[in-house]
Amino acid sequence: MLLRLLIFVLIASPLAAQTQREAGLELVLLADASGSIDADELAFQRQGYALAITDAAVIAAIGNSIYGNVAVTYVEWAANTAVVVPWTIIDSEETARAFADALTGPPRQAYGSNAIGSALLDAKRLIERNDIIAPRAVIDFSGDSIRNSSGPSIREARAEVLAAGITINALPILRPEDGRRAGANLEEEYATRIIGGPGAFMVTAEGRNSFAETVRRKLVLEISGLMPPAQFAAAKKGNATYPSRSARPK
Repeated sequence: MLLRLLIFVLIASPLAAQTQREAGLELVLLADASGSIDADELAFQRQGYALAITDAAVIAAIGNSIYGNVAVTYVEWAANTAVVVPWTIIDSEETARAFADALTGPPRQAYGSNAIGSALLDAKRLIERNDIIAPRAVIDFSGDSIRNSSGPSIREARAEVLAAGITINALPILRPEDGRRAGANLEEEYATRIIGGPGAFMVTAEGRNSFAETVRRKLVLEISGLMPPAQFAAAKKGNATYPSRSARPK
């Protein structure tokens, strides 16, 4: 993390600042819109993220961060990916509200079966090709399945993302209230096959009643650069190392 911050400071020259926006974090909210998510569930997910991003705790986390802002985009994935809200610098309650308002209106544009590998690589490209420079980059992947029906494998895509110094966090979605618990081993699969990179973690959404609160808690952790206590303790015992992301001009 210190090396990444040092690189960021060195390349954040006055010339680069003329063409690029600075943020403390680049965050891709990569939400499931595959065939298992109907129109009502899609709207519910968007509303949950809209409530979370405007929550006072999230606004406070942004305000208390080193840069006082974050860059966020909301993307839905299925067989294809679709940007619902483009890159937005959130640095106040007003900009958070504008992001939330933009999130709830657009029509669905992602359809079909699961292409998780493609979704991860598309999120990576969104980070690499934007006009934002930041010392940290995170893909926040959410879904109710680990199936990968088309496109590159999850393993290949994940490796490419991690090699770029981008962290992948996860939000596995379980639905016990409607009798459709999304895979008995979904949390284990996400822990071993999805998340990775510096400070990677996952938080499980147990159902509708707690979805917005789960997203809120996850956003606070991501913005603050923290991990859930139990996963932090587990990570300290591991020996995994990941490359730092060079926040170089794009």
